[in-house]
Amino acid sequence: MPLQTISTHVVADPDRTRKLLLHKKELSKLFGSVQQKGYACIALSLYWKKHLVKCQIALAKGKKDYDKRHTLKERDANREIQRAFRKEQR
Repeated sequence: MPLQTISTHVVADPDRTRKLLLHKKELSKLFGSVQQKGYACIALSLYWKKHLVKCQIALAKGKKDYDKRHTLKERDANREIQRAFRKEQR
């Protein structure tokens, strides 16, 4: 979706194709990591510079199932501690 405050008389097509300005080596490294190693390519930040939109991207690896279970257990335990603390304060 284009910004409405940029121009009042020119309407940009929001579905047009956009170039990713990377060297061929950088692009092949990103593509290979996503396809073979199971990484995800994520956008860290977006910012505008004149007529260009710059995007800072990174490769990230997702959590394993056992890591997710550990996080859920920690979250539940913290929630129980907060409930007990609130009851104690009343």
